[in-house]
Amino acid sequence: MNYYFLGIGGIGMSALARYFHRQGDRVSGYDRTRSPLTEELEREGISVHYEDAPERLPQDIDLVVYTPAVPQDLREMTVLKERGVRMEKRSQVLGELTRGKKCIAVAGSHGKTTTSTLIAHLLSKAECGCSAFLGGISKNFGSNVVVDEKSEYVVVEADEYDRSFLQLHPHYAVITATDPDHLDIYGTHENMLEAYLQFANQTDADGQLFLKEGIFRTLDGEEYVEYGHEHHEHHEHEAPHHALHTPYSTYTAHGIEADYYAINVRTYNGNLFFDLRTPDGVLYDLELDGTALFNVENAVAASAVAMSCGVNQYQLRQGLKSFSGVRRRFDYRIREKELIYIDDYAHHPAEIKTTIASVRYLYPGKRVVGIFQPHLYSRTRDFADEFAEVLQELDEVVMMPIYPARELPIAGVTSSMVLRKIPGMSKYLCTADQVLELIPALCPDVVLTLGAGDIDRLVPRLEATLREQML
Repeated sequence: MNYYFLGIGGIGMSALARYFHRQGDRVSGYDRTRSPLTEELEREGISVHYEDAPERLPQDIDLVVYTPAVPQDLREMTVLKERGVRMEKRSQVLGELTRGKKCIAVAGSHGKTTTSTLIAHLLSKAECGCSAFLGGISKNFGSNVVVDEKSEYVVVEADEYDRSFLQLHPHYAVITATDPDHLDIYGTHENMLEAYLQFANQTDADGQLFLKEGIFRTLDGEEYVEYGHEHHEHHEHEAPHHALHTPYSTYTAHGIEADYYAINVRTYNGNLFFDLRTPDGVLYDLELDGTALFNVENAVAASAVAMSCGVNQYQLRQGLKSFSGVRRRFDYRIREKELIYIDDYAHHPAEIKTTIASVRYLYPGKRVVGIFQPHLYSRTRDFADEFAEVLQELDEVVMMPIYPARELPIAGVTSSMVLRKIPGMSKYLCTADQVLELIPALCPDVVLTLGAGDIDRLVPRLEATLREQML
C-alpha cells in the first residue's frame, strides 16, 4: 500500500506513519514545518516535504491520511480531492487498526498521554505485551508507536478534539479528566461531557471502564450522568437522560471512596512512593522515579488497567519503578543540585496549575521561573483569567507570543493581555532568543518551560545555555 499523510509531523499522525512504514508499506507526507519529529521520520526512511506543492505528490497513492488541523484550502488537499484518491481522517484509520483487537483507549483533557504510555510500558513488561499508538514520545520505547504482532492488546490515546475518539470501541477505556477544552469545537462544557459519555458507552459490555472519581460533573458541580439503571426508576417508555450503561470502576489519588486509590503518598530524593488500595487488597511502597505528583493518579489508573489485563504484582512494581516518562511531560532536562530544569507540555490552566504544584511539592522553598507559550488564540481568549491566576504561583513569569497552530489571529488576544492580568510580580514578554539571554540572568533554582506549541524547539537550546552559564 502507498500512504500519503497531510500533516505527517503531528504526534498522532507520525505514529501511524511509523506503523505503516514498519509494516513495509510506502509512506510519504507533507507538513507545514520541519521539526525534530519530522527529522526523525526522514532518518527512518520516510519522505517528508515542507512546501504545499501538488507537483511533489506521489503518482500512486492508495490512501491519504489527514488531520482536522490541515486547512481545507491547502492546494495539495484540493488536488488530491480532484484526483478522487481515497481519504480518511487519522481517527478513522486508528479506529480501523484497533478493530478485532482488545483496544485500551485513554481519553481525557489531560493525563491521557502519560497514562496510555505507562499502560503500554506495564503491559510490555508482562507476558501479554501490547501494540500502542501514543500521543507523546515514550522515553522507554524511544518512539510514539509500539508494534507487537503477537499481542491481542493495542493501547491508544483517544483524542477528544473534533470528536475523534468516537471512532473507537474500546475493550478497556479510561477517562482521566473532563475539564472544559476545545470549546471551539464543542461550544459548551455540557456538549463536551456528552461526547465523553458517548465514548464511555462505546466500551465493550464484557470490558471495563475506569473513571476518575467525579469525572462527569458540570461546571456548577452537578452530576451530569446517571450511572446505570439500578439507581433510578424510569417509566417504561422513558429513556434515562445522560445514562452511563457500561460497567465501570473508579480511581483517584485522593480520597477513599473510589475502587482504586493511592494512600500514604510521600517523596524521597525526588522520587515518589505510594501505597495502592485495590478491590483485592493493598500494594505497599510502589515507587515512581523522578516524576510529578499528579502522576500518582495516572499511575493508579494505569495500574488498575494493567492488573485487569493480568499483570502481576511483581511486574507492576518493576514496571512502575522503571518507567522513564514521556518526552515533554514533566521531562527533566537538568537535574543537578544547583539547578533543576523541567520541560512540560502543559497548555491548559488546570495542567499548568498541577505542574507548578508538583514542582513546589518536590522542591519547597526554591525560586521557580516559568516560561509559558500560550497555544491557540481561542484558548488564550477563553482562559485568559485562569492563565493569569495559575501563573501567579511562579516566582517570575516569562511569556512568549501565542503559538497559533491552526488558527488566525483574534483582535486583542495576545500574551500581553494575560500578563496585564497578573498583578505585582516580575513578568516578561520575550521571543525565544530573548529567553536564552534572560533566564540565566534571573539566577533561578528551578526553570520550567510550559506549552504545546513550538516551544519544544527552544528546549535543547535553553538546556545548553543553562548548562554552559549556570553549571
